[in-house]
Amino acid sequence: MSISVKNVSKQFGKQWALKNVSFEVNQGEVVGFLGPNGAGKSTMMKIITCYQPPTSGEVTVCGCDIRNDSLKLRSKIGYLSEANPLYVDMYVAEFLEFIAGIHKIKDKKRRVAEVIEMTGLTPEMNKKIGTLSKGYKQRVGLAQALIPDPEVLILDEPTTGLDPNQLVEIRELIRRCGETKTVLLSTHIMQEVDAMCSRAVIINRGQIVADDTMDSLRRQAEERGFKNNPIEELFHALTKKHE
Repeated sequence: MSISVKNVSKQFGKQWALKNVSFEVNQGEVVGFLGPNGAGKSTMMKIITCYQPPTSGEVTVCGCDIRNDSLKLRSKIGYLSEANPLYVDMYVAEFLEFIAGIHKIKDKKRRVAEVIEMTGLTPEMNKKIGTLSKGYKQRVGLAQALIPDPEVLILDEPTTGLDPNQLVEIRELIRRCGETKTVLLSTHIMQEVDAMCSRAVIINRGQIVADDTMDSLRRQAEERGFKNNPIEELFHALTKKHE
């Protein structure tokens, strides 16, 4: 099992961002962590990647506990945060070699060349990151997450702000990554999960409201008589029910 989340809660002051959240992601799965804005998605992602501790509960990634094995755990994760922080004055290849150096990769140039080809960055590799389109910046963010060849990819809102063409390209890239890695991606758009994932974990107001395969969720939508945009209508029904 790649990711195990057990009874995780997170409190900020008097507000609970997460309440007893539990789910698992098996090796080789591409799972969508889905919910409205403010549902607790990014908080959960930050806990899994050791950027902030939970108030209570347990999380393990590839058998490593977030409290006792955080350094080892981080070495197994590639993380693309929602903000996608990049050094905009650096050239693409230069930035990725810098990231490879941080991860102490021996043959940096070879690994950077592999990831640039994998993410379709070859035409832009000698450009400054600040001059790239939003879609190519997302590719750079994904490339830096892939540099250490992690077992698990954590992607927080990876398609936000992309135009339709960029959206198709990034979706395909994530699907390809899912062929060899465990992927957990967050989004507030059900169609994104439907396009890329085999399973969805749906969260609302800090609590899990559904955890099922996409095939099962489609059947549920049909049984409820949703026709215009069935999978999206089901998402709204599930989240509204728990408000």
